Amino acid sequence: MSEIQKGDVVQLKSGGPRMTVQDIGDYGFSGGPNDGALCVWFEKNKAEEKVFDLAVLVKSASASVSSL
Repeated sequence: MSEIQKGDVVQLKSGGPRMTVQDIGDYGFSGGPNDGALCVWFEKNKAEEKVFDLAVLVKSASASVSSL
């Protein structure tokens, strides 16, 4: 089992934006990976999401959100 869990901040091993794992599961039924992570991130002000195979992701340094 992967050490990546729902809520973790991750990146592709090759780089790219930091993404939040929204869900982990078997996405093989829809043509995706059997062991996948649904990730969400922002490009400018638009929310993006995509399923990635867990094997291509690494945990990123955790994000800190301060109170306003």
